[in-house]
Amino acid sequence: MTGWLGFEERRALVVGAGGLGAVCVRGLAETGARLMVVDADETRLKALREDPALAAAGIRTLTADLSSSAACEEAVTTAARELGGLDVLVHAVGTNDRRPVLETPDEVWDRILTLNLSSAFWTGRAAGRLMREAGRGSMVFFSSVSSLLAHKHHAPYAASKGGLDQLVKVMAREWAPDGVTVNAVGPGYTETELTSAYLAKPGMREEMTSLVPAGRLGTPQDVVGAVLFLASARASFVTGQVLYVDGGRTLV
Repeated sequence: MTGWLGFEERRALVVGAGGLGAVCVRGLAETGARLMVVDADETRLKALREDPALAAAGIRTLTADLSSSAACEEAVTTAARELGGLDVLVHAVGTNDRRPVLETPDEVWDRILTLNLSSAFWTGRAAGRLMREAGRGSMVFFSSVSSLLAHKHHAPYAASKGGLDQLVKVMAREWAPDGVTVNAVGPGYTETELTSAYLAKPGMREEMTSLVPAGRLGTPQDVVGAVLFLASARASFVTGQVLYVDGGRTLV
């Protein structure tokens, strides 16, 4: 399958080393990509560096707070310099803070929009410059079913993901003539670090599972296949799309 996806020696930057980001890192490494991973949490990066399979793949890491334009630009520049160029960007940074609209303070709104949406714009813009010059490249961002569904207590998160969907489409339209594809995956209810505390609440797992036609929650492994496809040479004619990996949640 490595050859089929066409990742051998492709140079990839993964922004975010949390649950879904870490799985994407491992998936890309297995397909032969050369990798740099950026995250604000050094503990997460250390865990990836100490993974024997990733160490053998020569993974590079960078600790950076991606809540500013300058930090995002520097992360992309550093990745391109150390990898010798940049062919793939996977933006897997995200956070949430579930509160009713009337109980959501400005600082929570600002933090979620900055990390989920602004950092996607900043890293995408920086990567777009490099990929346009090279005449090729692929970007994959993480959206969510919350970009379509009006979940309670998700105002800033849903706004960030809805905005991300449109950002993906605009970047895709602008850069398609230059050989650059821009897409997103939209996970449904998936078991990750971000959802673990929420799913641990009494009855919550059962309630969320009941809303999924497939009858189960998603796993990170369900999502990584979609990311690898969209980032690969096999998806060179796919751009501006949001691929929902949700067990049918957005159908009901």
